[in-house]
Amino acid sequence: MRISVVDVGSNAVRLVVADAAGGVPLPVHTAKWRLRLSTEVTPGLPLPEESVERLVEAVAAADRTAAEWGAAGPLAFATAVVRGAPNRDEVLRTVRDRTGVALCTLPGEVEAELTFLGARRWMGWRSGPLAMLDIGGGSFEVAFGRGRLPDFVASLPLGAGRLTHEFLAHQDPPGPEAVKALRRRVRHQLRDAAARIRWEGPRTAVATSRTFQQLGRLCGAAPGRHGPFVERTLHRRDLRTAIDQLAPLTVAERAELPGISAPRAAQSLAGAVIGHTAMKLTDLKSVTVCPWGIREGVLLRHIEDGPSWWAEMIRRSDGASPEEPVPLRVAGK
Repeated sequence: MRISVVDVGSNAVRLVVADAAGGVPLPVHTAKWRLRLSTEVTPGLPLPEESVERLVEAVAAADRTAAEWGAAGPLAFATAVVRGAPNRDEVLRTVRDRTGVALCTLPGEVEAELTFLGARRWMGWRSGPLAMLDIGGGSFEVAFGRGRLPDFVASLPLGAGRLTHEFLAHQDPPGPEAVKALRRRVRHQLRDAAARIRWEGPRTAVATSRTFQQLGRLCGAAPGRHGPFVERTLHRRDLRTAIDQLAPLTVAERAELPGISAPRAAQSLAGAVIGHTAMKLTDLKSVTVCPWGIREGVLLRHIEDGPSWWAEMIRRSDGASPEEPVPLRVAGK
């Protein structure tokens, strides 16, 4: 069976086509289409018409590509940048009407659950009690669990793109007071979730997302060309050094650093501050940078729980407000 997933994020639309042999999603093709919605959309305001138009084009291209690789219609979801938009329902309806792809949004807590599942499968049961950190463009997800799915999740409005727009976009490079204000925000909103992680005392901690991958590379981890099976560890002390390295640089200068891509250079400093503050509050001295995340989690849930699970996600996306929570355990899971 060949399946595919489309992830509409803050910076790009990403497609993964995978074979579900033996219950494991083995990738056969990946592709992405840059959107950079995080630079065009102000949090709390509607997605502009031109952004929606480019989103439609990207989703249509992803659907065609999936079909060319022999996959059925993709499991397509959008993260915080669309989920939090006042015109969310109109955007989803436009994409569906013009592409035939049933794009939906997932609540942040469900994103955390699925990302945890991807990380758990990658790390294996030997990792024991597992903590997961995931920095997105619009939100920051935290999870902890001892089993297949997490026992605790939190989704907070602490995305790297969101906080860059709010705190760091007014000067290039930003002043030290702006960086301090950003850190205070992260501390305040992450305090309770971090206390839960400390109390649980995880045996293993993982970090997912492109932001953590690029920060890991900046801090000395192996480049992506070495493949996914090379172990990559990000130490808190190195992330503290990275903040001092990134803060005095302009966006253009950051893009010249190892691992920092031009599209993500603007939000790299915010990502480093979020990551370091989260690790400090949770008392994590290091994390394993995990190549599997939410896309693999979606594929795994589809493989393990069947098509009815995704149909339920679409139904709830159609009927729920952007703030309405969706239970973590769906269809008795």
